[in-house]
Amino acid sequence: MMKLGQFRYKLPEELIAQHPAKHRDESRLMVVHKRTGKIEHKMFKDVLDYFEEGDVMVNNNTRVFPARMQGNKEKTGSMIEVFMLRELNAQSLLWDTVVDPARKIRIGNKLYFGENDELVAEVIDNTTSRGRTLRFLFDGTHEEFKALVYKLGETPIPKYINRPVQPEDEEWFQTIFAKHEGAVAAPTAGLHFSRELLKRAEIKGVQMPEITMHIGLGTFRQVEVEDLTKHKMESEQCIIPNETAKVVNHALQTGHRVCAVGNTVLRAFESSVSTDRLLKPYDGWISKFIYPPYEFNIADSLITNFHQPESALLMCVTAYGGYDLIMEAYNEAVKQKYRFWAYGDAMLILT
Repeated sequence: MMKLGQFRYKLPEELIAQHPAKHRDESRLMVVHKRTGKIEHKMFKDVLDYFEEGDVMVNNNTRVFPARMQGNKEKTGSMIEVFMLRELNAQSLLWDTVVDPARKIRIGNKLYFGENDELVAEVIDNTTSRGRTLRFLFDGTHEEFKALVYKLGETPIPKYINRPVQPEDEEWFQTIFAKHEGAVAAPTAGLHFSRELLKRAEIKGVQMPEITMHIGLGTFRQVEVEDLTKHKMESEQCIIPNETAKVVNHALQTGHRVCAVGNTVLRAFESSVSTDRLLKPYDGWISKFIYPPYEFNIADSLITNFHQPESALLMCVTAYGGYDLIMEAYNEAVKQKYRFWAYGDAMLILT
């Protein structure tokens, strides 16, 4: 049984990407061949060299919303950061949130947002040590409420990006596939795709169907238990449209490649597999935690970023590519000065 400590690796701080590549498809691409152990160093725009007409690359079309808001607590005026995770009830404006610092917040406290207290929220429940359910006290329409959130909130780039949020992050931290709002983090593997790359894929006959999986903080939260069987993933909403399932299954049945673009797509696949190892349409919530050893059913290739030590993301990738090979690839990436984490470079694993 694998333990948490096996997923540590040393990463020099200067390799944590603070900005994305100047052009989306000009990040670096490490290509890992699982069967032979061969590792190649390419540019992301070379990714189509590994795919043929009839192959399929499945992307996540979730859209990140400005989930991080800075507010003040009533009476004391102390600064409070609220990370809006998901709307629980649109009519009564109930939201599941993470509040920081959580110790200062009690049920019944009011929080004020905006220079002129344009938005007020009341704490109505303590869901976890850090989580809080907030009710926003707002008289306008739901559209007006969301417009205010967009005005007051900021793009939720990860805290390890040690700089203020810039206006450009609004575009950078969004894939070109982004359509359906609901994520608090970008599906980072999809950030490398450009309009030009999509056009080239279309000309080559590589299909790009989509799923929707709204990424919550649980995907990125550090695993804290040494015994991995004790770790629980938070649920995330997932929709696999009928059309996407059809395209994927046709590729599987005709011997073509199916590439999962990102861990979210890979986990969505593994959460909706039929007994004959085909993809089923799905609309619901998933909380699948994948770690080695694990036998995958659908994807024969995976595009992913370089992830944090001891993270569920790294565990999923090592389960897919093989623990020893992926940890070797990570050491090689450090030596070759690849850029790591959300705004960093990409890896393509071919099985």
